[in-house]
Amino acid sequence: MSWVVALSTIVLVFDGYDLVVYGTVLPTLLADPSQLGAITPGQAGALGSYALVGVLVGALTAGTFGDLIGRRRMMLINLAWFSVGMGATALTQDVTAFGIGRFFTGIGVGALVATVGPLVAEFAEPGRRNRLNAVVYSGVPAGGVLAGLLALVLDDLVGWRGLFWIGALPIVLVLPLALVKLPESPKWLASRGRIAEATALAERTGVALPTAPAAPAGTARAGFPALASRQLAWPTVLLGSLSFAGLLLTYGLNTWLPKIMADNGYGENYSMAFLLVLNLGAIAGGLLASLWADRAGAKRVVATTFVLAACALALLPLQLPMIVLLLAVALAGIGTIGTQVLIYGLVSNYYPTRARAAGVAWCAGFGRIGGIVGPLVGGLLVGAGLGGTTAFHLFAAIAAGAAVVTLLVPRSRDEAEEELPAPAAAAASPRSV
Repeated sequence: MSWVVALSTIVLVFDGYDLVVYGTVLPTLLADPSQLGAITPGQAGALGSYALVGVLVGALTAGTFGDLIGRRRMMLINLAWFSVGMGATALTQDVTAFGIGRFFTGIGVGALVATVGPLVAEFAEPGRRNRLNAVVYSGVPAGGVLAGLLALVLDDLVGWRGLFWIGALPIVLVLPLALVKLPESPKWLASRGRIAEATALAERTGVALPTAPAAPAGTARAGFPALASRQLAWPTVLLGSLSFAGLLLTYGLNTWLPKIMADNGYGENYSMAFLLVLNLGAIAGGLLASLWADRAGAKRVVATTFVLAACALALLPLQLPMIVLLLAVALAGIGTIGTQVLIYGLVSNYYPTRARAAGVAWCAGFGRIGGIVGPLVGGLLVGAGLGGTTAFHLFAAIAAGAAVVTLLVPRSRDEAEEELPAPAAAAASPRSV
């Protein structure tokens, strides 16, 4: 289990690095036409969205194949894919090739985000699932912080191409280790009818297999078709909506927080400070909230942190003392980025094994649409002269609405029954996730 968590966390650190590194090199690309040619602000925005579109494609692809070919294989393929994409982008000489490189890399990013959750969920003990999920998915904001710090330290030494080459390092540093140390999920093997392999691997890794016999491969819906079943269709709509809201808030704040706060009278020197506090608050708060989620259930905690986000966002436009303002920014990080980490845990543990990769992929993919909408909404409000106050209040309203939607998610049955001994499972009532 320790290797699964460690490798998954490292993979998502590089994912987060990729998603933020473009923003750190954008000023150089805009100011120096000798790099890729002249880039207009409109082209710059489009280049940023190409990676997110790739993430959407990659997440849905992982959902299509992850429940069919296995977690380990998807992880290895897309670890290599992502690294090749970063290296190829570093070699580009014009805007078109750079955009293609960003889209190609985004496919690997999306597939990894959608694969890691099911893998960790199927290895973690029931009482530690949310905290281990939070540790792993905190790699994304941690990678964003890493990208910002390395850009500050190394940009003059290695340039923007060097920063992208750093993002390609997993193919030589992580992939060989994953080939040796990363096991396949015993629960996935059992769900595909490969009982002997699953039993042998479960004994070696200490994973508890379901007590009920697995249905023969092909007799039960798996992957995306399972999401359309009577039992899962409505929860899938609600969980996708939560991810949409979480990523809308995450990308909206990461994109527009510095600009809005500058318009509110805070100097540009505070831009990096606000972003660092936002992301560091998300990491620390997300980990603490995950401990609570393992005791009280992830659904209850997600609803609470969305409410926390609504309150913090409503405070940001006020003229607060700096220490109070930074605290509000940290709480906003917990309620937005930190909540998205918890949503991935909720989703990963909600679905049965046969539909887990598809469920996480759906939420990661549909959520990316929110990630695209968030910056656009902020830009429209700021561009229309409505000011940051309106943007913060709109984001607060979205967070409050998402809290209500969270409470509508039905309880999960399959995961509760899967973990209980056979006699208890027969009599168990559904428990909350």
